[in-house]
Amino acid sequence: MSGFWFSLLLVVHILVGCAVIGFVLLQHGKGADMGAAFGSGASGSLFGSSGSANFLSRTTAVLATVFFVTSLSLSYFATGSRGSEGASLMKGVAVPAASGSVPSQEVPK
Repeated sequence: MSGFWFSLLLVVHILVGCAVIGFVLLQHGKGADMGAAFGSGASGSLFGSSGSANFLSRTTAVLATVFFVTSLSLSYFATGSRGSEGASLMKGVAVPAASGSVPSQEVPK
């Protein structure tokens, strides 16, 4: 994948992430009604209204799906471009050679 497409996907991923945060913060909580807190029966069911999803919740679900797909795509393209050579983190680490002999340990009797 070229650098342009990877950068474009990364920008889309960041913008969608910010949009998800914004839409979640804009949504009305299920138990946020003052009447529901004091038991006046304002809520439609035990855990809040059980009506159909509104615009904010549907948009949040779509944005969360796009965020999930872009996350998987970014991770695939970041690791897939290196092939099997980049599979090990310790591949390029130089191990120093041992100098001298290892001291022997006596076993106590």
